[in-house]
Amino acid sequence: MKHTVTLIPGDGIGPEVSEAVQRIIAASGVEIEWEPTAARGDLERRGVDFMKSGVVESIRKNKVALKGPLATGVASGPPSINVGLRKALDLYANVRPVKNLPGVPARFENVDMVLIRENTEDLYAGLEHEVVPGVVESLKIITEKASTRIARFAFEYARKWQRKRIHGIHKANIMKMSDGLFLASIRKVAAEYPEIEYKELIIDNACMQMVLNPRQYDMLLLTNLYGDIMSDLAAGLVGGLGVVPSANVGETAAIFEAVHGTAPDIAGKGIANPTALLMSAILMLVHLGETQAAARIENAFYTVYREGKSLTRDLGGTATTKEFAEAVIGTLDK
Repeated sequence: MKHTVTLIPGDGIGPEVSEAVQRIIAASGVEIEWEPTAARGDLERRGVDFMKSGVVESIRKNKVALKGPLATGVASGPPSINVGLRKALDLYANVRPVKNLPGVPARFENVDMVLIRENTEDLYAGLEHEVVPGVVESLKIITEKASTRIARFAFEYARKWQRKRIHGIHKANIMKMSDGLFLASIRKVAAEYPEIEYKELIIDNACMQMVLNPRQYDMLLLTNLYGDIMSDLAAGLVGGLGVVPSANVGETAAIFEAVHGTAPDIAGKGIANPTALLMSAILMLVHLGETQAAARIENAFYTVYREGKSLTRDLGGTATTKEFAEAVIGTLDK
């Protein structure tokens, strides 16, 4: 079966890692017709807003996108494109699997957890205004509808992938109404899944528990801001954002993306590690029903990591982006 997928190569190292991942997928035998978006830099030089360049329409049509890293300004500049795409396409569920890769030094071994993050509201709704000079107000939006929807997504995910336990993460001891509503919504859904153990933890305690013993977690269910923070924290325990995938899923579309930075200091040098985008592409292939190809690619790059001969510089090796991709391709059918 041939698939049409929107490709957002991204900024910085994005085009390099995107090309490597495309080559690996092609070598697996999966037929994908890529529909690339224009480079954001080129669009901005012409005064064109990336979000109005046809990218949203392309993803709506194709229903699936693979996205490299996009830069977001801090405290200035235009709104985040990452957040904009999630809002425009109602990609309400962020899925972040976190597990050890063979041969990658990490603070803990045998970590295998999935963080499910509500993706459309909370403080990320971006509802901010200046009350008076020197005073800014940001609104934390929590709704029963969104909380119930993400809870059902998480429990259905657990049932499908045979996960046994979900922790609801909150600060309802202080934000009794907003986080309280989030918890109340989860509890109603949890009652429908008696085979899945449901527990709750306050966010600060959950972070402490994460760095003490991440192996106690199976799945975590979080609001938007907590999910953003804890998913990066979890990644740091297994090697960093360069070795974890991410998916943003809605009812009618999904974006699979690398969540690490654009690394402008090494852009164009051909030494970037494409692992995070490759892992995200594997999630994409599973989403597309290409489970055998996904398993073959995963086995191949796990083998490359175990052998340790073709790792990129960030992991202590000397391989280029192209050499890493060639090693994975060469291992596909072994």
